[in-house]
Amino acid sequence: MPDFGLQSLPSVFYLAGVFIACFSSFLIVGKRKKITADYVLAAWFLVIGIHLILFILFFSGGYIKFPYFLGYEVIFPFIHGPMLYIYVLCVTGKAPGKKTWLLHFVPVLIVFFMLFKLLMLSPWERLAIYQSGGKQYQLISNVIKYMMILSGVLYIALSFFAVRKYTQEISDQYSNTEKINLSWLYYLIAGLALIWVAVIIRNDILIFFIVVLFIVAAAYFGISRVGILNLPVAEGIVNEKETNEETVKYQRNSPGEDVIMAVYEKLVKKMEKEKLYKDPELNLNYTAALLEVHPNILSQAINSIENKNFYDYINRQRIEEFKRIAVLPDNGKYTILSLAFESGFNSKTSFNRNFKKYMNCSPREFLKSQSIEINME
Repeated sequence: MPDFGLQSLPSVFYLAGVFIACFSSFLIVGKRKKITADYVLAAWFLVIGIHLILFILFFSGGYIKFPYFLGYEVIFPFIHGPMLYIYVLCVTGKAPGKKTWLLHFVPVLIVFFMLFKLLMLSPWERLAIYQSGGKQYQLISNVIKYMMILSGVLYIALSFFAVRKYTQEISDQYSNTEKINLSWLYYLIAGLALIWVAVIIRNDILIFFIVVLFIVAAAYFGISRVGILNLPVAEGIVNEKETNEETVKYQRNSPGEDVIMAVYEKLVKKMEKEKLYKDPELNLNYTAALLEVHPNILSQAINSIENKNFYDYINRQRIEEFKRIAVLPDNGKYTILSLAFESGFNSKTSFNRNFKKYMNCSPREFLKSQSIEINME
């Protein structure tokens, strides 16, 4: 057994990782208002803490005195992928059913049964096998290694596409998405991806370092800043079961072109008359309720006629409103940002991004090209 020499490494750092993982788990459970995602995250932090403890025992040589957990450290890597994916699904309002939860942990059971013969041996017999190199388990070891890599790649990919799909869905629901911060989910996925890269190159110390840094960063951004624990779930797409049932009903009674055109014309009149786009919090469900139509029909009307989602359609209206009020002589005393807010935008970043997207230039460049004098501050 190679000596990785944890004594020469900052072992306090590793123990701090265990403490932070376990403490974060209990801190999340102690929240007053908890959702399913909180429980999943708390359980995952606890699993990571236990895994780190086993890692310390194994590579510090402590397993020689305490061989009772030998073999179980192989099972834990198969838990992290499903935990990440299930957490992402819960955060994005698509919490899986109980059967699906169990399905994702089937690989964990498979690995357990593959190691069942080894795990049923006494701790000291397992210790002897480990110290001898475990040649009789070499084939099983190789199979588990490739299963581990496959599990990591699969769940990283599933989690990434789940977040990307959710991003597209909130663009169909909301006219402003700045408050729905999905960046942390991508950081979480990227962090776990780095761990799996270290697994693939088989550098155990690197794995340990990244895991500890990962848990420290997860606890910091998830608790002290707007991140995991405060990530909002978009209203209207929270209950996937209800959404799916409505979609099935909608598809069975898909409206014709005349209905789509009528809804679109009604939307245009409403926009022109009441300037709904000036509401920074405007969303698809609220707009559909005002028009007395189903949100799916309104969404289809915008998609088929404008070839845009709800987010793009509303923000284009806001850009046009900004262009209209910017040329008014009385508005020369106002700043660009104040006029952007008056048009319905809720942040400078959102305004600049959308303006460049539709006009292919910055607001300042546009106003200069139109010889419009306005307060540039």
